[in-house]
Formats: sequence, C-alpha cells, structure tokens
Amino acid sequence: MHTPDPHRGTAAALARPGRRATALALAAAVSAVGLVVATQSGAGAAVQGSLPADTQFYRDPTSQAVRWVAANPGDSRTQVISKRIASQPQGIWFANYRPDTVTSDVRAVTSAAAQAGQVPVVVAYMIPNRDCGGASAGGAPDLASYDAWVTKFAAGLGSSRAVVVLEPDSIALTTCLSAQQQNDRFASLSRAVGTIHAANPNAKVYLDGGHSTWNSPGEQANRLRSAGVLNSDGFFTNVSNFNTTSSESSFAHNVLSSLGNPGNLHAVIDTSRNGNGPAGSAWCDPSGRKIGNYPSAATGDTAIDAFLWIKPPGEADGCAAAAGTFVPDIAYQLAVNAPDPVVSSPSPSTQPPSSQPPTSQPPTSQPPTSQPPTGNASCSVAYRANSWAGGFTADVTVKNTGSAAISGWTVKWTYPGDQKITSGWNAKVSQSGAVVTATDLGYNGALAAGASTSFGVQATYGSNNTAPTAFTVNGSTCTTA
Repeated sequence: MHTPDPHRGTAAALARPGRRATALALAAAVSAVGLVVATQSGAGAAVQGSLPADTQFYRDPTSQAVRWVAANPGDSRTQVISKRIASQPQGIWFANYRPDTVTSDVRAVTSAAAQAGQVPVVVAYMIPNRDCGGASAGGAPDLASYDAWVTKFAAGLGSSRAVVVLEPDSIALTTCLSAQQQNDRFASLSRAVGTIHAANPNAKVYLDGGHSTWNSPGEQANRLRSAGVLNSDGFFTNVSNFNTTSSESSFAHNVLSSLGNPGNLHAVIDTSRNGNGPAGSAWCDPSGRKIGNYPSAATGDTAIDAFLWIKPPGEADGCAAAAGTFVPDIAYQLAVNAPDPVVSSPSPSTQPPSSQPPTSQPPTSQPPTSQPPTGNASCSVAYRANSWAGGFTADVTVKNTGSAAISGWTVKWTYPGDQKITSGWNAKVSQSGAVVTATDLGYNGALAAGASTSFGVQATYGSNNTAPTAFTVNGSTCTTA
C-alpha cells in the first residue's frame, strides 16, 4: 500500500516492519558482507550541542488532528483529543515524491515555525525501496533521484533551527537489499546529512536508529557509522513503535557506547504512543495503547535531545484504516487515559504562575472553605452522554452562575442506573456505589463569575444508562442545563 501524501498534516503510513521478528535475522548477513566503514571525523563534521531544554517545537495548525477537532466540535471525543493530541507538536512528513515543489513545501513549514519562534520537526521519507515494499512502500525512483530530491528538500529549511528526522527504517530495515544496495543506500544517507548541514548549519539531523527490540545496539551502531552518523547530530529510535521510553533510553545509551560515545551525538525518542508499552508482537494498530511523554527537549538526560511525536498519534498503520488516515477512535483511545499536558505559560488572571497549584490554595481534592457558591442559582451543570451497547462517554460542563469566583471545585452526582466509571479526563474522578465525585486538577480550578469548565468520563453499564438529573458543586445544588 502506498503512503498517502503526508505534507502538512497527513502523516505517512508508518506500519513499521521493524516490529517483525524477521528483521532480527539480518545481523549475521551484514557481518558476512564485511561493510567498509569510512572515517567520519575531521573537517566538515557538525559538532553541535543538545537542544536547549526550553525548546518550543512547532505545532502544525493544519494537522489532521487539528482539522478533525475543528470539524467535530460536538463529538464526545473532541475535547480529550484536542487537549492531549491536537494541541501538541508532531512530526511533519514529506513522503510524496514531488521534486518540483518540495522546496516550497518545506519552506512553508520552516517559515511558519520561524515566525512563531518554534522549531519544526520535519521527516524526510523518500529513500528508494522504502519499507521494503510494505505498507509504506514508495520513495524516489533511484538513489540519483533521491540525492537530487534531498538537495531540494534542504533548500527549503531556511537558516533557523530545525529538527530533521532522516528516513525512518532506512538503516534498521534492509532485508530487501543486497549487500551492494545496502552500501549504496548508506552512502546516499551520508551524503544527505552533509547536504542538509551545508544548506542549514542550524538543522539537527538524526538518522534511523531502529528500536530496542530490533537490531542489537552494536549492530545498529555499525550500520549508523556506515551511514555517516558521526557527521550527523545523532539518531532517532522507536518511530511508529510502542517500546517504553526507559527501554529506548537504555538502548540509545548502548548504541552511543558502541559508537564510542562521541560528544556530538545524541538521540531523540518517539514517544507518541508508547505510554503503555508494546502489545506483545502486535505492531499494526494494536488496541490498548496510550500516548507517552509529551514532546519536550527537557528530558533530564544529556544523551537524549528530545522526546518527540514523530508518528502523529491517531493516524492508522494500515490495519484499522488506510495507512496514514486519522482515526478518531484510535486517537481517543491513545489519549483518554493519559494525563493532561502541563501548561507552561498559564494566564496569570485565571491560573497559578506554575504548573503546580499555589500553596495557599486548598487542596483540589477538598472543597474550598472561603468561597463556595451559594444558593441554587450559583451553579449549573450540563451532562451530555454518547452511548453505545454496554458503554458511554459523558461530557460534563460546570458553570459558575454566582457573583463570586470559585477557587477549586468538587462536582457530585448519583447515577440512577448501574453505570460504572472506568476513566475520566480534565478532572480527578472517583465512584463509591452510585455516587460519583469529580474534583478539579488545579489548573482548571478557578472559575470566575459566569465562567465554565468541562471534564469527561468514560463508563460501562449493564441494563440501565439513565442520565443523572441532580448535581452539586462544593455542596450547593446546581440547576441543569
């Protein structure tokens, strides 16, 4: 299956064959062919430090997730997808072979990012015979065409800092190549690193590092060295996979050790859907996965430049839908059990000046004692459920209809049926018998007069899913909307 055009929002189909056990058989074959390793040090090597911890990555305003959220404001899944996926910076893929427009296509992204003071993460995915003919088959017709395409791709990078993820699977997956074809590919990748650095010295270029359950660290290091990694800024791991961040970090350290720990090399890890780790050997749209670390350069590890969402979460691998298609059910499943992203710059008028609630504010799990809403007209609650056989989600909107601000809220209701809460978002939700209690998360605890906030729950039911009709906020009875 060929990859749909991913430019500016439609991510490449990333059904990674790297998850297949057959890839492990390549190690002995590579050793047998005796790859020639070129010297990579000396003049021309790009020695750059780690990304600053406060790096702000570029969020594409036209990504598939953003467009779906905008088109579906009333969908019960929209709020959680919006807050936990569409709000986040993700890799922007260039996987459609358009040599005549690639420069302007790349420039549109990098110029917008520079204007916003952010760093774009762009993915070059055009190596010939990519994916060894799998779900993401395609690429340039030959290596000469690829070299020319890379030159045009690099011409669009501008001069501001950018992160270039160069050819996922191109180094870890070579089972379909002869020894000579592999050597030729690695030489072309090495040229691509030099071409990109020459065009934009501020670009950080990372090569394909596979992942922790594929090639051994020593084997992957040998391949990376042959592909010019010592002239790059490092390598990426876990693209479109589900291995935990800790496993990938350990793997990256071992690869760097096998490379001799050169000071100019670091790794970036794809954490877009590794929050629950892998689903056994399943690699194509497995269920029960979760987004992992939010994109950030503040990794706490000098060897790891960033956690990135290279594979945009919610876009299919090719089993649940056509590869690269945004599937809201997949996105919702990835996001619903994850925490909210930390708000780095909250509004001083409505939120505390840090990601933690101020020490003078009462705990969010307890109702405030000084400013509870009073009277039946002080609050209103709207409860909207979206049901299916045996389960449902519900969006709950709380409005402060009183004249005094609320600082911290606790909402309670009683289910008249046999509903059982399984998870919640934008609130801490618990259930005792039929009684449900939802408390704010600190950042959303302040409600000025006339202000409202929303949270949601997911639940199961047996025979009775009658909606609740009575709600309280901080002990005061609310009207229903």
